[in-house]
Amino acid sequence: MIRPATADDLPLVRELSAEFEREVPDELWGHDDSDAEHDVVLLADDVGIAALDRKSERAWLLDLLYVRPSARGRGLGRELLRAAAEHVQEQGAEMLALEVLESNKGARRLYDRLGFRTVERVLAAPVGGLVAAEQEGPTFGAVHVQTDDGEKVRRDAAKVLRLEPDIQVGSGWVRVSSEATDADPARLKTLAKELSYTTGGVVLSLGVERGAVVRYDLFDRGADVDEYLSVPEYYGPLPPGDAYALGANATVIARLTGADPRRVREVARTAASPAELPPAQELYEQIAAVMGLQP
Repeated sequence: MIRPATADDLPLVRELSAEFEREVPDELWGHDDSDAEHDVVLLADDVGIAALDRKSERAWLLDLLYVRPSARGRGLGRELLRAAAEHVQEQGAEMLALEVLESNKGARRLYDRLGFRTVERVLAAPVGGLVAAEQEGPTFGAVHVQTDDGEKVRRDAAKVLRLEPDIQVGSGWVRVSSEATDADPARLKTLAKELSYTTGGVVLSLGVERGAVVRYDLFDRGADVDEYLSVPEYYGPLPPGDAYALGANATVIARLTGADPRRVREVARTAASPAELPPAQELYEQIAAVMGLQP
């Protein structure tokens, strides 16, 4: 039988709440809520409890739902939940919410079957790691198209980006930049590949990522012919062959851009960490200068 708890039930309420805390410890807050006050507490004899808190006119929170192990398998949890929902409905509210730990897979499956859906998610991280983490620098870059036809490049880039890009023409290259590609290196590379395909020529994307590393991708008639990342394993370990492939190919660069291969080798170096290279902004400008590009 499910009934509202009274003042005489306080010892039982505390006992059931403490049992729940021991069985499903709160991984985040880690405190004992056995003495917490609730707007409404429902009991299933002396083996189950549902505790409710009113959060707004529209919604209540089911802060606690627990059935002792000896009484499980008889549907008491569902009955308590239904009684809680009926009470909330009688109070004129529309929603019943609850919180469940990611690790409590059994409860999550039950709530999914009953129609609960994720509305909010609480994220947590050790403060030590947050304090020690390096502050990320800016990510930005541009695409350089080997042509003097700035208008065609503008039209083609606008189709890919679905917005008007910034265009600069000079020295046999058209520079294309956009806020849409500044924050997304993958989109910068996609734009370069598409422009190489539509123009049928040589296109280079060149940029700085997280203020720490420099990357370029070189395309010829839509094909990716060279890729460079100043710290090949900046984002994680790679097989030796993959790490080696992220070094600049001075011969290809010289053939397609006219750059001095010796200078390419001197400037576009790779290292195990950003600290072993010039600052990313400086390296970015040096590589652009070697290739005759406007950074």
